[in-house]
Amino acid sequence: MEENLSTFVHLHLHTQYSLLDGAITIDALCNKAKEYQMPAVAITDHGNLFGGIEFYEKATKKGIKPILGCELYVQSEGSRFEKKIRRGQEPYHHLTVLAADLEGYRNLCKLITAGHLEGFYYKPRVDKELLKAHAKGLIVLSGCLSGELAEKAMNEGLGGARRIAEDFLKIFGDRFYLEVQGNSLPEQQRLNQILLELSRDLSIPAVATNDCHYLSREDAPAHDALLCIQTGKTLQDQDRMRFSSDEFYLRSPREMHELFRDHPDIVERSVEIASRCSLELDFKTYYFPKYDPPAGKSLDDHLAEEVWKGFEARWQFIWTILRDQNLEEARKKYEERLRHELAMIRQMGFSGYFLIVADFINYAKGQSIPVGPGRGSAAGSLVAYCLKITDIDPIPYDLLFERFLNPERISMPD
Repeated sequence: MEENLSTFVHLHLHTQYSLLDGAITIDALCNKAKEYQMPAVAITDHGNLFGGIEFYEKATKKGIKPILGCELYVQSEGSRFEKKIRRGQEPYHHLTVLAADLEGYRNLCKLITAGHLEGFYYKPRVDKELLKAHAKGLIVLSGCLSGELAEKAMNEGLGGARRIAEDFLKIFGDRFYLEVQGNSLPEQQRLNQILLELSRDLSIPAVATNDCHYLSREDAPAHDALLCIQTGKTLQDQDRMRFSSDEFYLRSPREMHELFRDHPDIVERSVEIASRCSLELDFKTYYFPKYDPPAGKSLDDHLAEEVWKGFEARWQFIWTILRDQNLEEARKKYEERLRHELAMIRQMGFSGYFLIVADFINYAKGQSIPVGPGRGSAAGSLVAYCLKITDIDPIPYDLLFERFLNPERISMPD
């Protein structure tokens, strides 16, 4: 166990949720951060937050502050809706983005969602229009060698880097940092010199990161094999994507201080950035999408109306299979069951929930998207059957509604 190691926090890190690129599991990350006595650690997977909640919960249990982030793919020039290849280069740049608070987390979710739904072209891309619209609560680092600022710096020198840095300053203000890495690549060393000069010229603070893709140096060959799987190559292929260094691992704070011994301030600044992040997620409150009933009707009234309408449609089939049973008595049994279920749903405040589920289930059916007939305790709800959420009539099988929804066991229905 090393001593006094709270002076560095990893802010650029890829877990297994950077598919076929990151090789760090959430459990291993939390254990190693605990071993290094890090007060916090961030994950910044490529274009997604898939591991965000798992990481948040496991890091919190270890007493480590979880910082949720993402390495976004940015269409730096033009719109995310454009679909064209830049000559000889990928149609996007990388940008390291961290959620500082709940507003930032929500904005990061919006950016990632828009990237997948609107900007997907090889990767889920966002553009600077989206960054401006959802900038609040986000802390941004300039990124790796694949970042826009890095590319301009390498191609145009300090002047090109300055223009891009000023663009990001206009969007993020004092929440923008220059990202310096120490991976022994000659181009990275050249870039670092430009970044440090730019930091002095524009008074933009620089911060050290390590762009971690695997847990330890010994994992580099396994990560190389992972990249081969991603790109459809073999280890023997000479012309393939590969990392030119085995230093993209989870360095200890001591190693980071040794790596940047001439600039200890940029290592310690990682802790300063971590202290600016204070995201707290609430897992106890249920948040439902808002369902707007027709004008003049409450959710309870609208649900009841839809259920009774659905019952009349279902009854046209139900009565044909009752055979010799007394139809009047049978119908009375169904109606009593519906009144009982509706009263329970109203009491527990789930009217909107049923309407929302019915909405997307029936939309799926209308779009020929396969939907199952119902499973688990949901099959015990006659209301769900009448709303066409399920296709199982619970009455002939004596299925209990109380297994699905019960005021003595307050929990979300299936």
